[in-house]
Amino acid sequence: MALSLFSPKNRIINLVLNDHSVRLLELKQVNPPAAQRWSERFLPPGVITDGKITDYDSLSNIVEECITEWKIQRRQVRFLVPDPLVIIRKVTIPAEIQDDEIKGYLYLELGASIHLPFEEPIFDYYPLTNDGKSKELLLFAAPEENVLEYSKLLSKLKLNPVAADISPLALYRLYYHLDQAGTNEILFTVQFDLTSVNLSIFQDTVPLIMRQFSLPFHMEQWIIKHDVLGTLVYKYIGNEEELVIQFEDIFREINKLSDFYRYSLNSEKHDISKFLLNGDHPMLEAIYEEMKERFEIPVEMISITAEEKDQTGFPVSQFLSLGLALKGVQ
Repeated sequence: MALSLFSPKNRIINLVLNDHSVRLLELKQVNPPAAQRWSERFLPPGVITDGKITDYDSLSNIVEECITEWKIQRRQVRFLVPDPLVIIRKVTIPAEIQDDEIKGYLYLELGASIHLPFEEPIFDYYPLTNDGKSKELLLFAAPEENVLEYSKLLSKLKLNPVAADISPLALYRLYYHLDQAGTNEILFTVQFDLTSVNLSIFQDTVPLIMRQFSLPFHMEQWIIKHDVLGTLVYKYIGNEEELVIQFEDIFREINKLSDFYRYSLNSEKHDISKFLLNGDHPMLEAIYEEMKERFEIPVEMISITAEEKDQTGFPVSQFLSLGLALKGVQ
């Protein structure tokens, strides 16, 4: 039995906010990963749009109600930076820039030799290669204003934000901790949610590229309720042809990104090893079957056995939250 190093009141709370929900997860144990508890609240359209807070007062009121209901007042929290805000980009810098000078150099070059689609970014980087003449880095960036808006909202509601993460890393972290990762594999992750899809390609555990796509969501076409375990359940009552068109668009984007990796980024001629499908879309099983039919590359989903769950009914929609909870765990 795993020894917990945290008393319940000191465990960090993990929050995932997207365009249609607020999710909570509290980690019980690391090996195998298991949740102590989880919950979620539906967000009506127009509160968060494409990852940006568009109705601050409504979001503040909803999160405040969640804090009271979930009894997480004054707790430390991690949160995910919404996918539409995040840019991942390869950059090259002179080799003579010392490791402890890289962050300052990047700060000076942003907006000059390094161009991003927003001003005043918050950023981090991951070293890739050094050939003696130049260093190649992977740059992770997001608009500081939007990220700080989430952090300040949580602080205003008497929570203590201690870390932020991005969804591809959270998903891969869970995949890795469950020993599903293969050796030297090129992993194409597909996070297929109700209102968006995130596509990322990992090489040697590093996400080299990420693409984000919004999905149309019309509330009148869905029945939304909680099941007996408190998980949100979505039932589509609209024209199914509209969903088929959405899925077709995403499958085309998957093909385009696969080709881009194969012909533009892949200097070592390694092809994609497998797809990893995850998400909260209610048609996820049908999407899984369709991907297996369409693509020659194997398609997998994260698998958590009943023993690893340590609780029945742990929802697929909380896998990202579980991966976020593993941040910092070796």
